[in-house]
Amino acid sequence: MAKSERIDAVVVGGGIAGSALAAALAGDGHQVLLLERQTVYRDKVRGEVINCWGVEELIRLGLEECILKAGGTYVDRFIGFDEIVEPETARARALHLDEMLPGIRGVLDVGHPEACEALSGAAREAGATVVRGVGDVLVTGGLEPTVRYEHNDMEYEVPCRLVVGADGRMSTVRRQLGIGLTQTPPNSLGGGMLVEDLHDWPVNVTSIGTEGDLLYFVFPREGARARLYLLHDVSQKGRFAGPNRHTDFLQAFRLHCIPDSEMFAKATPTAICAFYPMNDAWADTPIAPGAVLVGDAAGWTDPVVGQGLSIALRDARMVRDCLRSSGTWDPEILHPYAREREVRMHRLRISGSVRTAMNMTFTPRGIARRRAYAEVWPTDPVLAGSRLATFKGPFQVPAESFEPQVIERLLALG
Repeated sequence: MAKSERIDAVVVGGGIAGSALAAALAGDGHQVLLLERQTVYRDKVRGEVINCWGVEELIRLGLEECILKAGGTYVDRFIGFDEIVEPETARARALHLDEMLPGIRGVLDVGHPEACEALSGAAREAGATVVRGVGDVLVTGGLEPTVRYEHNDMEYEVPCRLVVGADGRMSTVRRQLGIGLTQTPPNSLGGGMLVEDLHDWPVNVTSIGTEGDLLYFVFPREGARARLYLLHDVSQKGRFAGPNRHTDFLQAFRLHCIPDSEMFAKATPTAICAFYPMNDAWADTPIAPGAVLVGDAAGWTDPVVGQGLSIALRDARMVRDCLRSSGTWDPEILHPYAREREVRMHRLRISGSVRTAMNMTFTPRGIARRRAYAEVWPTDPVLAGSRLATFKGPFQVPAESFEPQVIERLLALG
């Protein structure tokens, strides 16, 4: 076994959160080792929108430019085409995403594998050692953290000041640290597909809405590409399965509420169409002696609100700032991150439950509630808070918006 000198941080997982944090810590002059299992980042059905508050975190990390070079596309309008509203009315009610937060140009849509590659490259350019194709990883926390890993049939042991678990939902780091994870049952089933040749969809417009028994999402990118998503009730498992799933998926986008929706059926699929359970999860705590969890390893919110990338970037920025606060990296310096994340994720879970209730209650009662909400939220900041938190962030809207009595009032509409 090859043993190295003690370094500052070993980051296990080179996705959005891990690579962003590795780049930030290396940029601060720390010795960082970034370990990633994949040799090539594969395209999967993953979040590809950085909401306005996540863009703010990206800028604070100094990583906006690398995401733009990776094909990131700013989108400055949200139009909620929906069965409850005429298309022209939906256009007139468009949200100006470039006005959500000062100095933020909108939401940033980017391919997930391209973003991971760019951030991993940024970590390397900042001075981190990046190792791809890593096998089994064993971590030990405590006063003298250590990481052992396999690479090219060799075993390595690296003592460090801090272990960062950024290895996703099935985190082995979390399990080895003995940190528990609570998960909710699936709230819905959601799937997505990357398409090309979507020439008639405006590249600066994103859209979310409901028709019939489907909730749809459109996240455009430059070059007539877009990531399309459909969500449906868990009772319809397998609805978009089998050899014709790509065609069936695009045919389902021929929605009456979207003008010229025939364009979707003519688009060209470029990646797999797959569906996954949509749920919430949270770790007992994202910190342990000698270690910290970031990104999905620390828990996630229902993807129905599309907050994964923003959460990952906020995690990276907060952990960096906590470590900046003390040269000794004592365990307690990460407590502010743990406390902030608990509140942040609680509020975003509420936002997710509200969106599911509003947009995925496929009944006449649900339609009436959604119609009533569309009329009142633009003039009621408190009722609007759980909705706008997905764009502005959970701390840029009234805290009252997440109180039980407000949510009860909201769900009683219609």
